[in-house]
Order: sequence, then C-alpha cells, then structure tokens
Amino acid sequence: MKPSIPKGTRDFGPEQVLRRNFITDTIKRVYQQFGYQPLETPAMENLSTLTGKYGEEGDQLLFRVMNQGQKVKKADIKALEEGRLGSFVSSLADRGLRYDLTIPFARYVAMNRGTLTFPFKRYQIQAVWRGDRPQKGRYREFYQCDADVVGSNSLINEAELIQIFDRVFADLGLEVTIKVNNRKILAGLAEIVGLSDRFIDITIAIDKLDKVGIEGVKKELQQRALAEEAIADIIDFLVVVDAGSIDEAILALEDRMCNSEIGQKGIDELKQLAGYLKKIDLTNKIELDVTLARGLNYYTGCIFEVVSNQVKMGSIGGGGRYDDLTGTFGLPNVSGVGISFGLDRIYDCMDELKAFDDISTSLTKALFVNFDDDSAAYAFELLQTLRKNNIAAEIYPDNAKLKKQMKYANAKNIPFVLFTGDTERTSNTVTVKDMNTGEQSTLAKAEIASFFT
Repeated sequence: MKPSIPKGTRDFGPEQVLRRNFITDTIKRVYQQFGYQPLETPAMENLSTLTGKYGEEGDQLLFRVMNQGQKVKKADIKALEEGRLGSFVSSLADRGLRYDLTIPFARYVAMNRGTLTFPFKRYQIQAVWRGDRPQKGRYREFYQCDADVVGSNSLINEAELIQIFDRVFADLGLEVTIKVNNRKILAGLAEIVGLSDRFIDITIAIDKLDKVGIEGVKKELQQRALAEEAIADIIDFLVVVDAGSIDEAILALEDRMCNSEIGQKGIDELKQLAGYLKKIDLTNKIELDVTLARGLNYYTGCIFEVVSNQVKMGSIGGGGRYDDLTGTFGLPNVSGVGISFGLDRIYDCMDELKAFDDISTSLTKALFVNFDDDSAAYAFELLQTLRKNNIAAEIYPDNAKLKKQMKYANAKNIPFVLFTGDTERTSNTVTVKDMNTGEQSTLAKAEIASFFT
C-alpha cells in the first residue's frame, strides 16, 4: 500500500521544523515579556465542552472522536434509519478534537478557579483541528499561538495585545495591517435596523465579506430571510463607514450610532483604546474596519484581525474580548480578551517572501570528518570537549570517502568541518574549515572550544 496522510495535514521535515520554531520562539519571547505564562490542554475535549460555542458552522466543522467498546452499543440506530444523521453521529461520539484554544482555556479556568491568581495571563501554542475544505492557507490540522487574559475588564489589555501583534510581526520582518472593530457596534447596527434578534445571522454574513464581496454578503442576508429594507441599511453601513484613521472612523460611526445605546458603548470603548494606542510607538498600520465581524459567537467587545501587506493570504492573526465565556462552565462574570497567531499562515507568508533565507536551519555547528579508526578516536575525544561547552557537534560515523562526508555537511548546512588526520594528531591540533568562505585554520586542542563561543 502506498503510504499517505489525511488531506489537510502535513509532515514537517527538519528544515521546516526549525523555521517554525523560529516563529514560535519569537512569539513566546514577546508573550513572556508581557507577563504571560505557558499552558497546555488535551487534544481531546468532551463534546459538551466544544459544541454550541462556535456557531452553527463551527459545530459542523468539529472533528468527533468515535466511542469505543460498550459505548458503541448505545448508538442511535433509529436516528440512522430515519435519516437524522446529526443525531446518529452524536450518539457515536462524546469527545472531539479541540477546534481552538480559547474554549479549552475557559474550561481550564473554570476547573482551576481556586488556584489561579486573577487577572490570569496565559499563552498556549498547540495544534487544533477543523473539518474545513483544504486549500491554500487553510488546513484541517494547524497550530495556533494564543495569549489570553481573564479576570479584567480594562482596555489596557486590548492595547497591549495589539502591541504584541505589532512587536512580533516587526521581529519576524513582516509588514501587516492590524484591523480593529467592536462587536457592540455591530450589535448597534442590528438594533438600528430593528433586527437585534438576528444579530448572529448578520455577523455571520458580514464575516464573509472578504471572501464573497459586498454582493455575496447581500445574497447571504437574503438567504437568511432578512427584510430587503434592513439589508439595504446594512450594506449602506458597510460601504459608507470607511474612513482613514481610527479617529476619523469613530467620528463617522458616532453619526450612525446615535440611536443605539449599545453601539455608543462600543464607540466609547474604541475611543478609550485609541487613546492608549497613541501612547505606543507602533511599527505597523492600525485601522478601524467596521466590516470586521469575527465568525465566533463568543466575542462581545473589541475584536482584531491581522492581514499581510505583502502576501495575498487570509488573516494571519485575530482575537477579541469575550465577557462571559467561563460562565458556560459555571464561572460567571469573568471577562477575558485574547489573540491568536496563525503559525501555518505566517510560515507560508515568510516562505513566499523568502524571509527564512538568513535564518540558520542547522542545529549542528561542527562536523568531524572520519578518515579512519585512529582519526575517529581522536575526533571523538575532541567532540566531547565541544559538547561539554554546549556546542552542537557530531562526527560522521563511518570512514566513508571525503566527498560523501562533505556532501553530508553541505546538505545539513553545517557551517564548520573539522579534520583530524595524521598531521593533526601528531601535533595535537585540529584543522577547521569554514564551509561558507572556504577558509581553513589550524587550532590547538585547547583552543577548539573558544573558537565556537
């Protein structure tokens, strides 16, 4: 049988892993500078934890884990016979792979409330799974790099999370636009058009704007049976409120939201956030985008999305405020806000821009050539000296032809090759070749560690 892997998943070779580690190490470093602590949660969660948190489309994309043993006997065969496939599938599974990292985090906070110090700030970098149709920049298994703070209503948190976005992408050498909106403004829009009870329908449609365009959003709203007059007002709002700076956009919004209390509250929060951002020296562009909706139902306040200015790609980061996510797990009135970096899309952007060219993809700094048994014995002794000094080094295990050993060094991008032939052993030295420049130098045994440090 020809080996294969499931669609929407990928293997990562050594070079790819090292490059991905470069991205995650950059993100971790910035997270830690802002006081966030690491956390990990299981790949599987109970379906009761996951379902009902991501909206109707999100629930459909959950990967369910089939029950085993005696539990299989409880499958609802009658539902299958009656064509109720959703009920039948649910009876076969009571666990699922995590869809994101935020819901498991909320569950963790609720379960460990007695041992946590609030505000609690955590970061988490793990895989998530979604049953999407695989395409460029969209995978069924991918990694998220999250940071969340719960137990604080302060908009200082939002400002710092935007600053984290800005600093990480600057450190990675990517030019991005950080888009900001507030779900309360969208709730205000629903209120103004007299459809507060259809808020989720409206946000789901608006969230597809970048994929289907304004006409596509209009068609989506029509399919959801909204009144034509309301649809016209929504489309007009999305088109008209499009100003340059955040301050200009807020002024335009104030005229539109004058008859909505919740919309005005959203504007007040944006004003406060804008005030904090003025005190930060940001590298990347920040813009207010009223068409930004974020498809997940649990967002209630400020929301964010990051797009590349250099590569045509979907969002490479996002997040927002959620007021009572832990309430679904028995811990009410604990507000939180968080962001997530899309590791896989960031990698694809950097790869397309050849941004990895200056990043070393070799862990090994030095390779000892193996000429014969005596050479290997001498090299093996020197190898211990390097490793004791925390210098990554290896010896070619077989006394193969020199050409083959040099090819090995080149293939692994090892920067230095060390020779320990008869001349070197006699004089207690080692010859070092710089593989980038071709230059060679001879070192005494006592000098070998200092050469690499």
